[in-house]
Amino acid sequence: MPSLSPAVAEIRRAVRAALQPFAGSGTVVVALSGGADSLALVAATAFEAPKLGLTVRSVTVDHGLQDGSAETAADAARAAAALGIDATVVAVTVDGPGGPEAAARDARYRALAQAAQGAAAVLLGHTLDDQAETVLLGLARGSGAASLAAMAPARRDEATGVLWLRPLLAVRRETVRAACEAIGLTPWQDPHNSDTRFARVRVRERVLPMLEAELGPGVAEALARTAEQLREDAEAFAEMIDETIEDIVQPAEAGIAVSVAALAANPPALRHRIIRHVVASEFGVSLTRTQTLEVARLVTDWSGQGPIDLPGCRARRRDGLVEFTAGPADTYT
Repeated sequence: MPSLSPAVAEIRRAVRAALQPFAGSGTVVVALSGGADSLALVAATAFEAPKLGLTVRSVTVDHGLQDGSAETAADAARAAAALGIDATVVAVTVDGPGGPEAAARDARYRALAQAAQGAAAVLLGHTLDDQAETVLLGLARGSGAASLAAMAPARRDEATGVLWLRPLLAVRRETVRAACEAIGLTPWQDPHNSDTRFARVRVRERVLPMLEAELGPGVAEALARTAEQLREDAEAFAEMIDETIEDIVQPAEAGIAVSVAALAANPPALRHRIIRHVVASEFGVSLTRTQTLEVARLVTDWSGQGPIDLPGCRARRRDGLVEFTAGPADTYT
């Protein structure tokens, strides 16, 4: 009897660990593009899930953005069916803000969420390399720690209730390719993955190899560890904010107010997060770091300066409070 490929064994272990908490919980869905990562994931899930009393389905989203996309999606579904699982193809229309890449991602996640209603979780094939690329892109944008925490192994979408699982975040891309070869699966090669018009492709093809060449091996792993550590920090801050926020906020006319004394008593990192959290929760907008620091000056460096216009709201200091009131900035006089 031939020995099990180390690559296949590594991916099965990762999937088994991710699925263990859901043993006997019904159905899990695998998002299947037909690429090496999702093919290796669906094969491992098809092997491990039944042993845990779970049913597996795959969903392939056809974005319709490339010639032959319907055939590619059908091929992916046939590969999943050959592994003994139910396979579905969902066609979507890609439109919306943020460019085609962002619009395609939004359409894909909406389709997956709808197809996965009632499932215990949706499994996504992101690898350690994807995580490292995400961290580098965040660094290039000057993102904060929460953004650099990148992708979480498990995240529940509050809007849809869907639990997204990423079992392969500790697995290298070369491992999923080796697993596909060992199993005899032929991945689809997405031409977008080699199109250097996309920043992520440039990071993958140029930046990470250059860093490995100049700094030595292990850069991708180090970036992934950084994301994990920052995610732990972000989760700790989120818990602190949840414990604190009820005691320091109060309703204000057309908005919400936060105690100046309470904000001043907190260290800057927590103060800034509270400000961003309050604005995001109340008005549904995200503040930049510059905007956050300007609001914080109402607490730490106030000399009577007037209100600050922000996206969708205005901040001002009055009677020991920082008040956030609703309305587009350009409506104020």
